[in-house]
Amino acid sequence: MTQSTASAVRIRPATMTDAAALASLAAATFPLACPPHTTPEAIADFIARNFGVEHFEGYLADPDRILLVAEAPADPAEASGHPRLLGYTMLIGGEPGDPDAASAVTARPAIELSKVYVLAESHGTGAGAALMRASLDAARAAGAATVWLGVNEENARAIAFYERHGFAKVGDKHFVVGGRVEDDWVMEHPLVAP
Repeated sequence: MTQSTASAVRIRPATMTDAAALASLAAATFPLACPPHTTPEAIADFIARNFGVEHFEGYLADPDRILLVAEAPADPAEASGHPRLLGYTMLIGGEPGDPDAASAVTARPAIELSKVYVLAESHGTGAGAALMRASLDAARAAGAATVWLGVNEENARAIAFYERHGFAKVGDKHFVVGGRVEDDWVMEHPLVAP
């Protein structure tokens, strides 16, 4: 498979017609963000509880959420003739629901960058960077003063990516996968000068 380049990637708002493709994309990419000790059963359970087509239909219908997708142009060799989703982000407006995140985030209004997932074969192609830039622009357009996210403390690749895009650690929180409490960093990217 040929890797996509950033110049060939198109970023656009997700639509309701993307729900099934987003569910498939989430199932393929969520395991990449999990700590190495996370069991396949725990991953499968989390995906079933959070990333089904019906979940994405709900996320897309929620006015407090912004979903963006990165897509590669249609491959003429493929029968579908449709662009292929390479990754997606989900922004969630409003006060952080996690009390640890709420106390760590330094500005309001805040928006959570809840999901930043790109297919493994698209890592290093610029697709993730293009998605991040578009997500930060969407957060600004929504009136947010800051963007925050939670990332597993063992996910060095993701942490380095977020740091390259202006995020810094401001606190800690917890995240449960498969009944196991994981330690996450709370990272923040101010959008306006303090």
